[in-house]
Amino acid sequence: MHSHNHSHHHAHDKNERIGWTFFLNVTFTIIEFIGGWLTNSTAIMADAVHDLGDSISIGFAWLLSHFSDKQASSTYSYGYKRLSLFGALINSVVLIVGSIFILVEAIPRLAHPEMPMVGGMLGLALLGVTVNGYAVYKLKAGTTLNEKVLSWHLLEDALGWVAVLIVSIILMFVDWPILDPLLSIAFTLYILFNVVKNLKSTLALFLQASPDEETQTKITDALLSNSEVKEIHHIHYWSLDGESHVLTAHLLLKEQFDVSTIKLLKKTIAEDLATFDLSHTTIEFEFPDEVCRDD
Repeated sequence: MHSHNHSHHHAHDKNERIGWTFFLNVTFTIIEFIGGWLTNSTAIMADAVHDLGDSISIGFAWLLSHFSDKQASSTYSYGYKRLSLFGALINSVVLIVGSIFILVEAIPRLAHPEMPMVGGMLGLALLGVTVNGYAVYKLKAGTTLNEKVLSWHLLEDALGWVAVLIVSIILMFVDWPILDPLLSIAFTLYILFNVVKNLKSTLALFLQASPDEETQTKITDALLSNSEVKEIHHIHYWSLDGESHVLTAHLLLKEQFDVSTIKLLKKTIAEDLATFDLSHTTIEFEFPDEVCRDD
């Protein structure tokens, strides 16, 4: 009972940390968009797009953290882990659209740079470093993978605001308005590079590609290493969300083994597969005189 209460309390703390970070990030993103427009700074607008993407990521992480402890149902037999993939897909689309918008705004400014309102830019940069830095500090207390990934996202944001801070300080002393669109283009290209990379892996997981071909080969070798197994077919190794992997396979046995031998083989296979940290496994045995129903 004590253990259950402890884990429930831990889950509540995790949800609270992620929820708090989400609302902080969304509020600050709205301030950024307004601030970027008021200060005439494309660099701040570019960082606002980045923060909007992070807000969506955090929002889905928060939603997922509520669903993660919920039991699988007859309708959602694998649970709700694929919500994180759906979140990643939406996040990618939002960031691509936002990045195109920023590039359309920033590139023409290279030919005709406009001086941003430096004082407002400096104030927002200081606020950005403080807010994102504090959010990183809050999430560092968490131990889950979700919290660790989000804290890295927010640390990137904090470093982005450090760059805005440095540019705004330079602009206070030197009349180089071109620094603002240059910084926004650099931010945007960095965002697009990461989005395209993540979108590629997210789409592959959506299409139920193997999360790691090398691991799949090792699993196949491990199953074939048993002397009772003649061949393996219909092997499907895929991922629910990039972390929780699923395996199904048909094993053709060399002969008509008795029940005790098959029970021992099942135990051996379970031990062989334990090292691969699979969330779900389904192994079907077929005898030599059987016709596979999936052929």
